[in-house]
Amino acid sequence: MGFIDRLQHGWNAFMNKDPTNYNGYGCSYHPYRIYATRGNYRSIVNAVYNRIALDVAAVTIQHVKLDDKGRFLNVMDSGLNKCLTLRANIDQTSRAFIQDVVLSVMDEGYIAIVPVDTDIDPDITNGYDIDSMRVGKIVEWFPQHIKAEVYNDKKGRKQTIIMSKKDVAIIENPLYSVINEPNSVMQRLIHKLNLLDAVDERCCSGKLDLIIQLPYTIKTEARQRQAEQRKASIENQLFGSPYGIAYIDGTEKITQLNRPVENNLMKQIEYLTNMLYSQLGITQAILDGSADEKTMLNYYNRTIEPFISAIVDELKSKFITETARTQHKSIVYFRDPFKLVPVNDIAEIADKFTRNEILTSNEIRQIIGIAPSDDPKADVLNNSNIRASEQTAAYNNENNETGGKNQNEV
Repeated sequence: MGFIDRLQHGWNAFMNKDPTNYNGYGCSYHPYRIYATRGNYRSIVNAVYNRIALDVAAVTIQHVKLDDKGRFLNVMDSGLNKCLTLRANIDQTSRAFIQDVVLSVMDEGYIAIVPVDTDIDPDITNGYDIDSMRVGKIVEWFPQHIKAEVYNDKKGRKQTIIMSKKDVAIIENPLYSVINEPNSVMQRLIHKLNLLDAVDERCCSGKLDLIIQLPYTIKTEARQRQAEQRKASIENQLFGSPYGIAYIDGTEKITQLNRPVENNLMKQIEYLTNMLYSQLGITQAILDGSADEKTMLNYYNRTIEPFISAIVDELKSKFITETARTQHKSIVYFRDPFKLVPVNDIAEIADKFTRNEILTSNEIRQIIGIAPSDDPKADVLNNSNIRASEQTAAYNNENNETGGKNQNEV
């Protein structure tokens, strides 16, 4: 582009005039961000929620077409697939959206995935394509409808709308009895952790908790007033001193009470934490990243798979019509099994997959992050060992035939 063209068509964000169509409410925080409720934000269980949500969001969900036997054929080029693989709305990518879904469903117990922008009105036909979707908090239930609180990106604030149940995907926490029930292990653990926080706050509140023994008995009102004056005098000394120093009489005695009081609160928290981990199918090694392959496989099968299946099944039943199902269209999820494989085992796995004609060489190169090869053989399913053996045998047969003819001629 020439210099004159750059002057005519160039654009700079700081030299541009402020847009005139940015109407809406302005906020100093993200209005669509997930904020835990019921004391979850003050508890360490929020870290467990976030770990599960991150692992669920790492699973790929796609709008695909299957063959007659229900096998994956190709990916559909649709607005729904863009919402699931690229960007769900103007504020969230597909991965951030799935993380929002899981965090919200673990905090609330059930949420609604609301299609915000569609190409056709859902009340007119079921064969519509979704351009954007949001997570909605269900505030009221009706027989055929729900009232949900959804963020409106046109106005910049959350808004309550009524939607038909057939037009929204209602996701319920598959671990509701463990996490969201009033007397569940998770709620009991949250209650105990909040009690522990309250005890720590009282211990660290800056109080001295002192008992002053005066050299006289306090039985009459005059002595009590004298004791109150003495206490106020010591408080004023401590408050007015920059180093917190005060003096007392030689006959007075001070006893400090702010020593920790032993209780079984920590033992109860440890017991409930271990019980919660066993019911969720996670361990401390999973949270700190030191779990082995078998532990992670058990974690994915017992914890991650119920969440991802609940999301995919509900999306499939609400956003895939009967006509689309007859055309073998569906929503499926894929988890990369090579993420947990050490580098030392990649070579052996690559050899077995190519030798048994499961993956091509370029597909293996893509998994380990290497650019594809230009060799046409790299995109063909073949067993290099068998091909080499056949070529060697054919070469030997040709040489034998040639040698035999030469001998006959001689």
